[in-house]
Amino acid sequence: MASTSVPLTLPVLPLDDEVVLPGMVVPLELSNPEVRAAVEAARAGSSGGKPQVLLVPRLDGSYAAVGALATVEQVGRLADGDPAALVRAVRRVRIGAGTTGPGAALWVETTAFKESDRGLPVAGRAAELVKEYKALSTQWLRRRGAWQIVDRVAAIEDVGELADNIGYAPFATAEQKLKVLLEADGPARLEYALGLLREHLAEEEVNDSIRKDVEEGVAKQQKEFLLRRQLEAVRKELAELNGEADTEEEDYRARVEAAALPEKVREAALKEVDKLERASDQSPEGSWIRTWLDTVLELPWNERSEDAYDIAGARAVLDADHTGLADVKDRIVEYLAVRKRRADRGLGQIGGRRGGAVLALVGPPGVGKTSLGESVAKAMGRSFVRVALGGVRDEAEIRGHRRTYVGSIPGRIVRAVKEAGTMNPVVLLDEIDKVGSDYRGDPAAALLEVLDPAQNHTFRDHYLEVELDLSDVVFLATANVLEAIPEPLLDRMDLVRLDGYTEDEKVAIARDHLLPRQLAKAGLGGGELTVDEEALRRLAAEYTREAGVRNLERSIARILRKVAAQAELGERELPAAVGADDLRALLGRPHHVPEAAQEPAERRTAVPGVATGLAVTGAGGDVLYIEASLADAETGSTGLTLTGQLGDVMKESAHIALSYLRSRGAELELPVTGLRERGIHLHVPAGAVPKDGPSAGITMTTALASLLSGRKVRTDVAMTGEVSLTGRVLPIGGVKQKLLAADRAGVTTVIIPKRNEADLDDVPAEVLERLSVHPVSDVREVLRLALEPAEVLVAAA
Repeated sequence: MASTSVPLTLPVLPLDDEVVLPGMVVPLELSNPEVRAAVEAARAGSSGGKPQVLLVPRLDGSYAAVGALATVEQVGRLADGDPAALVRAVRRVRIGAGTTGPGAALWVETTAFKESDRGLPVAGRAAELVKEYKALSTQWLRRRGAWQIVDRVAAIEDVGELADNIGYAPFATAEQKLKVLLEADGPARLEYALGLLREHLAEEEVNDSIRKDVEEGVAKQQKEFLLRRQLEAVRKELAELNGEADTEEEDYRARVEAAALPEKVREAALKEVDKLERASDQSPEGSWIRTWLDTVLELPWNERSEDAYDIAGARAVLDADHTGLADVKDRIVEYLAVRKRRADRGLGQIGGRRGGAVLALVGPPGVGKTSLGESVAKAMGRSFVRVALGGVRDEAEIRGHRRTYVGSIPGRIVRAVKEAGTMNPVVLLDEIDKVGSDYRGDPAAALLEVLDPAQNHTFRDHYLEVELDLSDVVFLATANVLEAIPEPLLDRMDLVRLDGYTEDEKVAIARDHLLPRQLAKAGLGGGELTVDEEALRRLAAEYTREAGVRNLERSIARILRKVAAQAELGERELPAAVGADDLRALLGRPHHVPEAAQEPAERRTAVPGVATGLAVTGAGGDVLYIEASLADAETGSTGLTLTGQLGDVMKESAHIALSYLRSRGAELELPVTGLRERGIHLHVPAGAVPKDGPSAGITMTTALASLLSGRKVRTDVAMTGEVSLTGRVLPIGGVKQKLLAADRAGVTTVIIPKRNEADLDDVPAEVLERLSVHPVSDVREVLRLALEPAEVLVAAA
């Protein structure tokens, strides 16, 4: 390093609003152009050794007369990746005139800065200042936890160097540090730094005193709170002695003790009352506890309706409210009969459970699933509550919200029991197949405990957090699509299928229930209008085609509205009667005309390659037409084309049907040899509706056989069944619904698998009388029954 007495020419590194004193080591970011230029110039002008720069404070835009000569110790990057240089301030120098040098930095000439006490022994006043400064510095550093720096400060003996150590103090301003930089006298510099340190320590003592006062104030508030609570307790005692009214908290305690709550519920409620008495009036916890206590006290813990054990009377109520639906009526009567026999013999609960029923009513829309719940409750003499589950996606809707959430409430099950006012209501869980799931949980999974007879006697709602006995509740769940109900949930319920009504049942329902209700709604009473039975039968057969009776009721309502309007306009005199011949004038042409009633040339099966199948949809059973066509050999198209939004299983059935016919062509006398050069197109109309399932297998086989043989499929024949590669007809589901659909469509002959013959027991007798049902086990039997004989074709030709 050059001598301190020799003038030096150094690049200027300006420090805006910052002062670096000798002995300090600081990093400087090279993102500043002036800093970068000075460092680069110093490195370029260095002839050996470490590059040197002049650190000059620049306050309010003006440069100081004295700077710090510094060496560039290292150039690299900071922890955040920005480039920086590490510089060490060595000594003070005076700044002279500007000059030139390498790089874009400003170069100046410097002269030595003489310090009066440099190198002199420390004695007298200076020694006292050193001792006091070290003591105060140690005190300040210990407060900050900087124990390593304490030893370094204690080892400094030079007065000026000790004073320059104030440059590291964050409480010293740039102006104060500049004053230390400009001071040449070491003791004076140390005395000034000592004053800054004394002032800062005094300020910290004041802050500590304020903080201590705040803490004491908080402790005083807590003490005041406790004393106020004690005062309230004393006032309660005085109120009791004087016979005065109780406070709100005491009122809750009295209500809990007076209520006939189960033992565990009573203990939980008293704990919450204790918390309420300890909580302040301003605490939000108080309102949460009050809401919880109100909910618990409003629940009918020991209220139960007496079951109507008049079994015959209960059956009469069910028969009066609903026509048909024998299965569900039998199930309710069985439940009541068992309850009655247990009550007569004095048999109590079984393992803490009272044996409530859980029934799943599955069927198409409009068959009376929802209204059946009210009839069941009336027949049993119980309260009825309906819980709509369609579109519910939050698990908390079933189990409730935790009380920690703002606005938390119990789940729908607890609210239903509360609304019913008894612990044994009939609860209808409507549209259980339309429950969804998302990030908020799966409500269907939360229903598992609710609908499990082995678990629901200890149902625990998240809001209540006490056990609620649901074992005496009769749960009725309704659904349109059985497959949409999760299997674990369905396993906990007794399944009762409502497959739809026959035409006779629809007429009876319309006569006994729908027509009287709609007459009252239309204001046509006192025998002003009658609708004869033949008109109702035609409405059910030709103007509606459904498993239920909703559209039938709408058609009746439309007739009554038109008659009421005509009466008000003077176009019709009342009383009046509506017959079958009046329907076209009131409702227009029929919407559903059976194929058998159409002209032979207009029927779908009037050409070869069209067969009538039977299917089950969400709206019940329905007929399904399958069409097949053969491409011209000249087009060059080959293979099998499938259209109509068919699912994978249905597509596989088409391939199986074609493979079977190809393998048995000679046996069946079908020209299958030319299929290699000609493509087959199989289409299922109503292309906008997705379709799937194996039950159209024999229908596809019949359509293809009709196409290849040129023999038409009989108009009065419909069929259902799965086909195998060997030509076996395999069993399918939904036989009752499919036969009801065939009856509605005017079909007279139905082909079903032989192994489904036992399912005919579920089909109403009047439907079986109108249908000729043929159970088959082989495709050859199907073709024999479904295709018109070859001799008929010859005669027609």
